[in-house]
Amino acid sequence: MDVLKIDYTSPTAGEELAKSFRETGFAIITNHPLSKDTMKEVYARWGDFFALKEEAKNNFLFSRKDDVQAGFFPMNTENAKGQSIPDLKEFYHYYPWGKTPEDLKTLTNSLYSQLSNLGHTLLQWLDESTPKEITQQFSMPLADMVKDSENTMLRILHYPPIDKDITPGAIRAAAHADINFITLLPAATESGLQTQDVNGDWHDVSCNFGDIAINAADMLQECTGGYYPSTIHRVLNPTPDKMTISRYSTPLFVHAHSDVKLSDRYTMLEYLKERLAEIGLY
Repeated sequence: MDVLKIDYTSPTAGEELAKSFRETGFAIITNHPLSKDTMKEVYARWGDFFALKEEAKNNFLFSRKDDVQAGFFPMNTENAKGQSIPDLKEFYHYYPWGKTPEDLKTLTNSLYSQLSNLGHTLLQWLDESTPKEITQQFSMPLADMVKDSENTMLRILHYPPIDKDITPGAIRAAAHADINFITLLPAATESGLQTQDVNGDWHDVSCNFGDIAINAADMLQECTGGYYPSTIHRVLNPTPDKMTISRYSTPLFVHAHSDVKLSDRYTMLEYLKERLAEIGLY
């Protein structure tokens, strides 16, 4: 399966994104406004944070009681839906209103803002390029559902070096679909991302540093009645020659406002709480 590469500046970019989402649920955006230098600095500075001792990181620990959770999530916190073995990762949930290490606020907010603006643009493209028989079912345009949403979240992920004594079957991120509308994933520092096609076969997602992988997620699938399928993906453990190397990535999970009606079955917040409970975070 070839994941379509779309030039952000192309006059047909919106149509290409809608077609790719319909067929594979994935696309790669090139020639976009986000700079490589910003990403390099984000990975380096957050790498310093994850290198801190556990007690220092725990000063920013998340709370399972919160509807929208901000802060640091230690190793063994999250497992994919239907999986009993936790993923091999630690991560940080960044929201502009949330707690953040002081020295990382400006840089992280800059990345958050740039990706959020890009995500809003991509959903405008989908509003314009999705068939009317689908869009007329929406409670409001997709772009309006997410504009300036307090729920959109940047996740800074650290996949540590792999220990030879890991739990059998444990991988960096087990097969899962994202909960939100769309996910914007700037290319990670190491490979490992795979997506699953309709036949159940797995394919590498090759994304050059500086490009952004985009995937459809569960709330978009719910909102469109399955027209845009939520994609199943995973992050594999590294090959033996790279077991000692960390992997960093920074997906932005684009969410709607809490009271937005996704479908006759769910508001955004109702759906979010159900899914967070399924993966052990709520």
